[in-house]
Amino acid sequence: MAMAGRPPFLAVALLLVATVMLSWGGNVEVAEAQTPVFACDASNATLASYGFCNRKASASARAKDLVSRLTLAEKVGFLVNKQPALGRLGIPAYEWWSEALHGVSYVGPGTRFSPLVPGATSFPQPILTAASFNASLFRAIGEVVSTEARAMHNVGLAGLTFWSPNINIFRDPRWGRGQETPGEDPLLASKYAVGYVTGLQDAGAAGVVDGALKVAACCKHYTAYDVDNWKGVERYTFDAKVSQQDLDDTFQPPFKSCVLDGNVASVMCSYNKVNGKPTCADKDLLSGVIRGDWKLNGYIVSDCDSVDVLYTQQHYTKTPEEAAAITIKSGLDLNCGNFLAEHTVAAVQAGELSEEDVDRAITNNFIMLMRLGFFDGDPRELAFGSLGPKDVCTSSNRELARETARQGIVLLKNNGALPLSAKSIKSMAVIGPNANASFTMIGNYEGTPCKYTTPLQGLGSNVNTVYQPGCTNVGCSGNSLQLSTAVAAAASADVTVLVVGADQSIERESLDRTSLLLPGQQTQLVSAVANASRGPVILVVMSGGPFDISFAKASDKISAILWVGYPGEAGGAAIADILFGSHNPSGRLPVTWYPASYADTVKMTDMRMRPDTSTGYPGRTYRFYTGDTVFAFGDGLSYTKMSHSLVAAPPSYVSMQLAEDHPCRAEECASVEAAGDHCEDLAFDVKLRVQNAGEVAGAHSVLLFSSPPSAHNAPAKHLLGFEKVSLAPGEAGTVAFRVDVCRDLSVADELGGRKVALGGHTLHVGDLKHTVELRV
Repeated sequence: MAMAGRPPFLAVALLLVATVMLSWGGNVEVAEAQTPVFACDASNATLASYGFCNRKASASARAKDLVSRLTLAEKVGFLVNKQPALGRLGIPAYEWWSEALHGVSYVGPGTRFSPLVPGATSFPQPILTAASFNASLFRAIGEVVSTEARAMHNVGLAGLTFWSPNINIFRDPRWGRGQETPGEDPLLASKYAVGYVTGLQDAGAAGVVDGALKVAACCKHYTAYDVDNWKGVERYTFDAKVSQQDLDDTFQPPFKSCVLDGNVASVMCSYNKVNGKPTCADKDLLSGVIRGDWKLNGYIVSDCDSVDVLYTQQHYTKTPEEAAAITIKSGLDLNCGNFLAEHTVAAVQAGELSEEDVDRAITNNFIMLMRLGFFDGDPRELAFGSLGPKDVCTSSNRELARETARQGIVLLKNNGALPLSAKSIKSMAVIGPNANASFTMIGNYEGTPCKYTTPLQGLGSNVNTVYQPGCTNVGCSGNSLQLSTAVAAAASADVTVLVVGADQSIERESLDRTSLLLPGQQTQLVSAVANASRGPVILVVMSGGPFDISFAKASDKISAILWVGYPGEAGGAAIADILFGSHNPSGRLPVTWYPASYADTVKMTDMRMRPDTSTGYPGRTYRFYTGDTVFAFGDGLSYTKMSHSLVAAPPSYVSMQLAEDHPCRAEECASVEAAGDHCEDLAFDVKLRVQNAGEVAGAHSVLLFSSPPSAHNAPAKHLLGFEKVSLAPGEAGTVAFRVDVCRDLSVADELGGRKVALGGHTLHVGDLKHTVELRV
């Protein structure tokens, strides 16, 4: 039975499940005496005498003791994700690779489902969760996912190290993995990263010693990674040409926040090169920035097989030994793959690498496992040890998945048809290739969900439905188009709901799109059904990335449009909750929806964020894009009307007190450094009164933007903060933002340094605007 690389004591669990169901709280017997089940098992007196098993010592001291006991041949086994067992020291095998992008996943080999735990809560893909603009929700999801992960770990079904979240910027609308991310805005991505990571790691939980973690999160893919496979250009060999300004202004902020504010346990370097260097072999990016500038308290891991890729596909080094040496010396600690286990000993013997370099790397890995309790014996006797199958797929966890989808769904158009009244509908036509979607709703990096509720099921629980797919799949080619039956269903129904969009055959890891139009003949399907429909037509777009649906936006035949992302296991129930008005939509788009011409004129491989008027290059994302949009970042409607007013206006000007010898005292400057004594305590408050002026209760996301002066080719506007409030009809609430001038109003200059532009900064929330002038 192949058990090497499995999580702690999963080998035992597998043996027991084969004969009798492993019950929570039952005794676990060691199948083979020579195979350790728990590291530092307290029942073994020999193990208890080892320094690395002394739980009273610091993690670093324990790791140092363990490293001192290893041979070089043994050490290299701890550089890879499939960590082998070391029987002589009582250390079991461990698989580092588990995933938890939006729930515990079976994608990584460190986690699996069984009759004991047949599924876990599957939340919406992060792109939809981000549309909620609710930071407390980001953390709440992380807490639930880590609880289910620990529960599965305690019965041998999961590891402790989860390589999530994906916090890359959704720079280009064609990117197949944009669905995994929090969107195109650096601040939103940063807030998501901090919230989800903090929830996953749950370091402040009761009973947890300082520095200990519930599970270890990992922010990926570092950095400037957002091309997978576009017109033959693959991520494995793509060289992202990125200016220092764009790097520090757009791509790095989420990772910086993840490390500094989220105290993440790990960062994963990416496949691609950045300006000619593979990220996993870039000492400046790894040792210099992550460990040096940001002080990562954790380990750095490669994307899977990326060390092999930089040698075999990128040909960055002449020998495998050089590849092993340059990555470890650059700051890599763990290789997803087996390359370092195969070539590191030879690299040391050839003088390319010192054994001390190897020691540094595995020490970081061991310290992480110490913090997770891996070397503390039976995890069921430790913090979180009471968690088990009863804590997975609970009713509250499943309700949170449904609530997340409700908060994220974005209403893009409504001519008054929504919300629907179930009492007045005798028949509803439910049409489209995603109308009865189940697996599609959970996107990629998925796990087995607790239970599906498809759109058809959700709608059908409210009214009588007639279902016609219209196309047999989302590709909707000529052979799969079933137009006549779909048109007939719409012609005889009181209301028609069309559910179209994409799935993983259209957008996914290793597959970017080449078009922004709906796939195949979906547009023809929508138009034909809308023209034939007897009643209102509601268009629901299920996708990760945006589409050009200008035709539907302009059509009088289409009464309403919703974007529902990939809404998770309860997606169908959440869609019905929105359509029938039991929940008021409050989601906002986390990405720009571009016209189809964007894909025809802008190369996906052009990494420039800022527009270039000399060539007609329009720039990217709402912060820089100068062209037309189908829908804009932050768009989203409600069934009620929310109004904003200033409670306490910020000052009309703010003076920056520069040192006597500062050059900007003697000459006119466009900007000053966003650091130094002049930044101390330089902040002001923005207080807003938000009132629900309608007749329907609802939540509302307040987005505060700033439009800075034009110095340093600054963004047209950028997000400073967001808060979500829930208000009853007629109710008012106060939302306050603390604006730190040097942190929040600064921009990256041409060399990547943070500068505060002098002049007028216009703050705006919706139509409400106020300008603050910064002076010296």
